[in-house]
This record gives sequence, structure tokens and C-alpha cells, in this order.
Amino acid sequence: MSTTGQSQVEPRKVGNTRAARSTAVGSGGAGPRGVLDAYFRITERGSTLAREFRGGIVTFFTMAYIVILNPLILGGFSADAAPVDVAGGWLPAEQVGAMTGLTAGAMTILFGLVANLPFGLAAGLGINSFLAVSVIQDVTWPEAMGLVVINGVLIVIFGLTGIRTAIFHAIPKDLKAAITVGIGLFITFIGFVDSGFVTRTPAGPPVQLGDSGSIVSIPTMIFVVGLLIMGALVARGVQGAILIGIVISTVLAVIAEAVLKIGPATADNPHGWHLNTPVLSGQFASLPDMSLAGNFDLFGSFTRIGALAATMLVFTLVFTNFFDAMGTMTGLAKNAGLAHKDGTFPRLKAAFVVEGLGAVSGGMGSSSSNTVYVDSAAGIGEGARTGLAAVVTGLLFLGSMFFTPLTSVVPIEVAAAALVLVGTLMCAQIKEINFKRFSSAMPAFLTLITMPLTYSIANGIGAGFIAWVVVNTAAGRYRKIHPLMWIVAAGFLVYFARGPITVLLS
Repeated sequence: MSTTGQSQVEPRKVGNTRAARSTAVGSGGAGPRGVLDAYFRITERGSTLAREFRGGIVTFFTMAYIVILNPLILGGFSADAAPVDVAGGWLPAEQVGAMTGLTAGAMTILFGLVANLPFGLAAGLGINSFLAVSVIQDVTWPEAMGLVVINGVLIVIFGLTGIRTAIFHAIPKDLKAAITVGIGLFITFIGFVDSGFVTRTPAGPPVQLGDSGSIVSIPTMIFVVGLLIMGALVARGVQGAILIGIVISTVLAVIAEAVLKIGPATADNPHGWHLNTPVLSGQFASLPDMSLAGNFDLFGSFTRIGALAATMLVFTLVFTNFFDAMGTMTGLAKNAGLAHKDGTFPRLKAAFVVEGLGAVSGGMGSSSSNTVYVDSAAGIGEGARTGLAAVVTGLLFLGSMFFTPLTSVVPIEVAAAALVLVGTLMCAQIKEINFKRFSSAMPAFLTLITMPLTYSIANGIGAGFIAWVVVNTAAGRYRKIHPLMWIVAAGFLVYFARGPITVLLS
């Protein structure tokens, strides 16, 4: 592969030389390819039309699990199998699935067109779990989605007013590099867990290799084989290495399931496939049910549980959404070689605003807040550098509403291999951290290690912010701490103590 996650792609001007004009993706001038190249600045960013399409496809397949997983988290196929809210209401899984594909597709396309970055958006796993496990214990599902909409509106306001951009500029470069590395470790850990390569232990250490220290399941073996195939292809510089690896691994998975009848993972079959069983069924398409569109109550929660309690819920949503997305975009932009020396990237403000709109649309469609996905790193590792890749990913998400049976053929173990490979590439940014100065090293280390160990990008950023302020103040470097760092660090202290604070307020 000619471009990898650790490469720094230097933008070059298009049209300054005859060579540049001749190598443009759409050198046909006003033709479709020429229009795409000019709008998305494909050649200028050192990419090609083929890489953008390939990267968009890879990003979709590494994110496609959300179309199946999100309905299982938020809803169910009956009231007995779904998270039930305080009034006994529940969300039908097939309707959640349809809205998940619709909002992910629409917002990813909008993000690609407006922000021109190769990032995919979909329902955020942290927030959807928070809604299903905690929020609906006190409010109804429509009221919970109303809180998500309010959260999104606030984030849009922060983006439009420049508050989000100002906070981004206040983050030291060591922490920005640590965020990238932390995300690399985070998605690697996600890949290990999703594939069964790492599992919980009944007692003793928190995690273990496979089952009692051994790889015993066929799906996990498929993950290992897929990872080695992708790694070998990347090492040889093969174009489309990740996509080729996904296709080969999926074919192996389908064959293994057809021959061995492995089945889905259950209590009685712990060594089965996690989430998706790779079976080619006779049905490849179905009509989506959009009944949940507009099923939200904007201020009902404030009436039901009171203004203070509802405000604390909004605060939690905003902090999680705000910093998860900021950290993810920072890491992805650096991984794509699109970040400037100060860590900013092209169309920063537009990216922040559209990401906020993702939260609004997710709440309005009852699919939960939509945010930038770290899985986009897989498409970037495939060479994607522009919003055209995001448009491709978005179109595939829209198609997934009709082809859910076909989407589910790719098992999560195969997507996990792509995440681990890209996590490897992202960790190259560790060289940007100044480990010789302890006041930089400790906050950076806490940032990158907290993300995978707490399964949260926001937690890692918070730990790094607080440590940076405390340690650098103790080292006499308090004048070099941006005032916004103090404010955000104080906010994270409240965020980490939100449980006891909520109890006190109630």
C-alpha cells in the first residue's frame, strides 16, 4: 500500500505544473472525474479516485456492525427482550435498525460534502449504552431522545461560536499526539475483545488470551488469519490491502460456517460467532420501517425528573459527545496526514458543526447521538484522504437499510482484524510525545493508557487534561497552561464525579 496510517501526506498544489494537471484524477476537465477531483481536492491531498472509493468501502465494512448492534442495545424484538423505559415503553429493533442506517448514511454524506474529511458517522456506542442502561430508568425513550437532541444543539452552538475550536487550540501538542496513540490502542483493544482474542477471566487478571490462555474458537482463528493476511499485504505495499483482507477473511468465514456449522455465540455455544454469523441466506433485501422518525420529546424529561436532574444528564451527554468526537477527529486527521503542526486540520469548524448535527439527527430518529467513528481509521489506512470516501461510506449505509441480511454476512471478527491493523499504524505517533520532560510524559501516558483500559476516549482526554494542569503547575510551568485548559480540567473533575453529584442533587 503506497500510503499508510503513519504517512504524513503533504498537500500539493493542483494546476501549478503540467505534471500536476496530467496526473489529476479527472484530467478530463469538466467531466465527472474532474468535478470530483476539484471539489474534494483528491489529487491535492495525494490520493486517487480509486483509493477514495476503496477507503469508503473499507470504512463501511468496519462500521457496518452498528446497523445490527445498535438495535440490540437500544431495542429488541419484543418488550421482554428490550430495554424498557420508566413508563414501560420500548423500541422495536427493526425500526431502530432502519433509523440507524438512515441517520448514519445521511450524516456521513453531509460530513463528506461539507467537511471534506474521510470520517464516517454513526450512533455512538458510549451514549447509546448510557441511554439504555441508565437514562431510561428515569425517563421515557422519547424524553431520552429529546435530551440527545438538546445535547446536539449545544454542540452545534459550541461549533458555530468557535468555543469548540478554541478548546481544540488550547490542547498541547503532546496531548494531541497522545490522543492519537490512545485511540490506536483503544481500537486495537476493541478488535481484540470483539474477536475473542482477549476475554474476561472468571477470577484473577481482568483479561486473558482467548479461552484460559488458548485460541480455541474458529471465529478467533479467522480473526488471527485475517490480521496476518492484512499485515502481510500491507508489508508488501499491496494496493487495497485491508479491503482484500476483509474479502478473503469473509470468504473463509462463510466456508467455515457452512462446513462446521459453528453458529452464533451463546451461553451454550461460547465459541460461536460474535454478533454476525456469516451465512449466505436466500433473502438479501428488506424494506426499512421508518416509524421512529420524529419520536422524541424535547423537554418532557425536565417535567418528569426536574430541571437539575435533567441538566446533569445533558451535561454528561455533552461532555461525552464533545470530547469523544474531538479526540477521534484529532487522531484520524493526524493518521491521514491532514493535520497541521498545531494539530488542526482542514475545515475544522465545519467538521465540529456537522458532528453536532449528527447528535441532533440521531435524537430525532431515535437511533441515539451520531458521532465520528474511530473505525474510519481503517479506510484512512486504505488510502482515503477526502470527503469522497465519506460519501461512499454514507451511500453504503443508506443501502444497508434495504440490505441488512447481506451486510450481516461480514462477521465482527473480520472487521476486528482491520481495527487492530490500523491501531498499529496509529501508534507511530508516539514519537511526537516528549517523554524526556515528565510534565509532558505523565499526562500523555495517562491519556493514551486510560482510553483502552476504561473503554472511553473522553475518559482518556479527561485524565490527560487534569494531569497536565496539576503536574505542569507543580513544575512551575503554570504560565504555559492555556486558561481554557483550567476550565476544561475543572469540567472534567465534575464529569468524573457526576455520580455522587447527581445523588446529592436528588
